[in-house]
Amino acid sequence: MSNTTDPRGLADEPVDVEVVASELVFAGKVWDVRSDTVRYGDGEIVRQYVDHTGAVAIVAVDDEGRMLLIQQYRHPIRRRDWEIPAGLLDIAGEDPATAARRELAEEADLEASRWEPLVSIYTTPGGNDEIVHVFLARGLSATTTAFAREEEERDIRVEWIAIGDVVDAVLEGRIRNGILTAGALAAAERLRREA
Repeated sequence: MSNTTDPRGLADEPVDVEVVASELVFAGKVWDVRSDTVRYGDGEIVRQYVDHTGAVAIVAVDDEGRMLLIQQYRHPIRRRDWEIPAGLLDIAGEDPATAARRELAEEADLEASRWEPLVSIYTTPGGNDEIVHVFLARGLSATTTAFAREEEERDIRVEWIAIGDVVDAVLEGRIRNGILTAGALAAAERLRREA
């Protein structure tokens, strides 16, 4: 097996497949489940997947090089996992950068003067179409308005941790949230390149 891909052109490749049938299997409160039959290769395949709205997440880094982490209960994994502020793109037509600003304010009572796209990831491409746009936020300050938090967000725990310590926790398997992992590693590399 030879390696003929030029690494400078390495990119996911869009594929236009014919969707023969698409059925809404489950309509949920947050997202839906679909079953699609598509023509692929010499035949047809059926795939069920979560039809997701997409999301944003924020790696907020303060002037001391610490990263904002939040901890909250996540029922599917039965854990209070460490995460970064994040939220759904559930307002029709909302720009991801605008949603990121909103989510940082709602989840952490913070605003930032410097925003930049960090990385966009497909969380589980074999099971859903969710894309998460992760932003790096710096120049942080408290918002003038506190938000009322409900459900799992009622008891959010907030910590500021040195980004190197977050990376260590990821690499040692002590924290496993995929969006936090991608964000922390991308932010650490971005900051390393800037230094």
